[in-house]
Amino acid sequence: MNSKSSASAEEILQKLEYYCSYQERCHVEVQEKLRQFTLSENEKNQIIVQLIEHNFLNEERFARCFARGKFRIKHWGKNRIVNELKQRQISAPNIKCGLTEISDEEYHDTFDKLAQRHWETIKETNLHKKKKKFCDYLLRKGWESNLVYDRLKELEL
Repeated sequence: MNSKSSASAEEILQKLEYYCSYQERCHVEVQEKLRQFTLSENEKNQIIVQLIEHNFLNEERFARCFARGKFRIKHWGKNRIVNELKQRQISAPNIKCGLTEISDEEYHDTFDKLAQRHWETIKETNLHKKKKKFCDYLLRKGWESNLVYDRLKELEL
């Protein structure tokens, strides 16, 4: 039996409070962490309730931080952010709330800079392959297809 599984519910709560305090977490991540410990379902649920009541766990705050961080640091588009939040079982209202962290102006400025920089760094000499690499990259990052294809048309001129 490992030491993690023999901890008391109070010790586990403290560990999870720390886990949630140094980085925003969603319910799914906390539930995953709770699986490491041998607790009854009732005890696990009580710990989650306590984390929510003491504001260690807040899905709206998580969605806001996640959207802001992935957009500003990794330059993800809204499609990728929404899909990643859905994968973490964040509710639609919280996803919508998270996306409000990204202003339209900042979103388009970031897209313009990212698209221009990527176009210039593609070393492909075959124009058809270069266009495909350009589109694939931006679509994979979650940018809307209409933005990507409109930008491609502009670059062709």
